Amino acid sequence: MRIKNTIVRSIVIITILILSVISGTIYQAIWHRIDLNNHPRQYTEYVEKYAAQYGVPEYIIYAVIKNESDFASNMLSENGEIGLMQISPETFSWLLTLTKETQDPGILYDPETNIRYGTYMLSYLFTEYSRWTTVFAIYDAGEEQVTEWMKRPELVDDIGNLKKIPDEAVDEYVKSVEETMEIYQKLYYSVY
Repeated sequence: MRIKNTIVRSIVIITILILSVISGTIYQAIWHRIDLNNHPRQYTEYVEKYAAQYGVPEYIIYAVIKNESDFASNMLSENGEIGLMQISPETFSWLLTLTKETQDPGILYDPETNIRYGTYMLSYLFTEYSRWTTVFAIYDAGEEQVTEWMKRPELVDDIGNLKKIPDEAVDEYVKSVEETMEIYQKLYYSVY
């Protein structure tokens, strides 16, 4: 009788373990699918092209697009920022002076053009500041504002990088882009 009870208990425990593993695998697969649906990779040919051209990781470009427009190429913000990466006409004008090109701001509704100039801006800012947190803060608040923050010793680390963002909205934006960037990196660019 004792052996029979031990065998039954063992079978129950093994069954519970197997069901737990199966449930965990299904749960993980469902959440992975949800993450993929919530973090698409649209406009891949343009993202790949300009990521390679300007040396910006693709997952960073996707994270900025996701946070700025959620992939809506016809997006126009209340502040007048246009397209996928939400570039203002003023910023576009500044980028055109850097590239020595002439374009009408209306071209920013074109996904390829918007991704090209948005990626160029990310690349330019990273070359200047060497830290994505600072780049994202500038992308949201502007270079002039972030430069002012960087003059305050309590806001920078020992080597001059922005370590604290005093504006709550900008801080939330930066954290959101960084979280989205990590999700894209994990979903599409990590090697298991």
